[in-house]
Amino acid sequence: MPYPPKDAAIVLSHIIFAFAALLLGGVAGLLQGLVRGGMVELPAGIGYYQLLTAHGVLMALVFTTFFIIGFLYSGIANTLGGKLLPATRRFAWFGFVLMASGTVLGTIMILLNKATVLYTFYAPMQASVLFYIALVLLVVGSWSSGFGMIYQYRYWRRKHQGQLSPLFAFMSIVTMLMWLIATIGVAATVILQFIPWSLGWVDTINVMISRTLFWYFGHPLVYFWLLPAYICWYVVIPKIIGGKIFSDALARLSFILLLLFSIPVGFHHQLMEPGISPLWKYIQVVLTFMVVIPSLMTAFSLFATFEISGREKGAKGLFGWLKYLPWKDVRFFAPFMGMLIFIPAGAGGLINASHQMNGVIHNTLWVTGHFHLTVATSVALTFFGITYWLIPVITNRVLTPAMNRLGIIQTVIWLVGMFFMSGSMHTAGLFGSPRRTAYTTYNDHPDAVLWMPYHVAMAIGGTILFVAVILMVYNIFAMMRMPKGDTPYPIGEVSDQAEPTPKLLEKWWIWIVLVVVLILFAYTIPVLEMLGQSGPGSPPWVTW
Repeated sequence: MPYPPKDAAIVLSHIIFAFAALLLGGVAGLLQGLVRGGMVELPAGIGYYQLLTAHGVLMALVFTTFFIIGFLYSGIANTLGGKLLPATRRFAWFGFVLMASGTVLGTIMILLNKATVLYTFYAPMQASVLFYIALVLLVVGSWSSGFGMIYQYRYWRRKHQGQLSPLFAFMSIVTMLMWLIATIGVAATVILQFIPWSLGWVDTINVMISRTLFWYFGHPLVYFWLLPAYICWYVVIPKIIGGKIFSDALARLSFILLLLFSIPVGFHHQLMEPGISPLWKYIQVVLTFMVVIPSLMTAFSLFATFEISGREKGAKGLFGWLKYLPWKDVRFFAPFMGMLIFIPAGAGGLINASHQMNGVIHNTLWVTGHFHLTVATSVALTFFGITYWLIPVITNRVLTPAMNRLGIIQTVIWLVGMFFMSGSMHTAGLFGSPRRTAYTTYNDHPDAVLWMPYHVAMAIGGTILFVAVILMVYNIFAMMRMPKGDTPYPIGEVSDQAEPTPKLLEKWWIWIVLVVVLILFAYTIPVLEMLGQSGPGSPPWVTW
């Protein structure tokens, strides 16, 4: 059955824009790595921190947001009626235009060196007001997209009273609901603090409030990246391997737990900052560790799916099921490698969130290595694997063996590059090498000289990764020239032996109320203390 052309246009526009951002961000990342490794010098007029800002914004915010929205819209259309409603399409296109406009405006400001504030845009560094307006456009555009998905979901529920909503759609709504709640923080600090400050309407800014509001958003951002990858792992991968979803109820419960505990945990990014009571840091660290539970549930469910599928096909012995997995299928291989990498990535997250151990690695390259394992490996590889079947689905084509092999090669190149880069980042971080710094030997200090071989290895890894980016972009356009044919959307079926899903899990008002209660509990008193104890605030600084 041909994919609806109007829906295909929405999905494809988001995906292509996402990979355009990946390519530009990859160029910035390549140059950044070569500079830090002491291998090249930037021409006059281009700053290292300018590149660092472009890399972070384009990769962490733009690539992920556009890809996620395109992917979720594809699944919403497929599972909630077979196509998007006209009103949903209007929400989608309005959101796309706003986000694309914000991306273009923000990138121009970065290239003009008027917004070299990194993707966290920490105060008291100040960018052009146009950069903050660009952030607003990006966020508000994503809200429009989220409203479109919620509109389609509610319409389906009204037409199917008493029925359990499709798992993909349920997970998509959880993802966008978390995003809508979390981005209130970044919208508040940009609109109420940064824009008036950058326009000169106020002379100073409350740095602690701005950072707290950013990290109220910043940690859920990690799960906004991860939840779509989890959707692929839970719903799509079982279909690709010829198995069934282990448990619909477990999958929904894990997403509900992630919704509850991924937002009120931002203080674990501020453990080394003054101005926050140790008690509230401790409380949010405890809530951070609660997020481990649904991640372990996900790991259990996935490997149960793999083993059950293998044994149904005749696997024997403790690990005999492994050979029945489709290792030569990039649609499985890329996401599966992302799953494996998430094991050390998750372990690193536990270290980052532990107060005492965080003191050892805080603001070192260890942290950079950690999020390159999470978003740049677990998430990115899963997104790549999704792309290898999503492009054929929406363009009504069939993945060829040759393209599949190119996908495997691209995945392996990415893994090799990340092994060099992230491995070196973790090691250099343990030796004390700071993050967010350009090339320097600190006047040939012995410690800094010791770091340099790892910086060179990082540059080599970054170069290999850029090759993988180029190949990925080539593969996307090559897939659009593959033979015409029908590629079904891979939605897995739930195992016949799974327990029924409790209807309580779709009582949305309960979970939304609990989220609000947890947020108010975790943030109300600390924010009031910050407001009550705030000093005169900081004037703007331009450090570049």
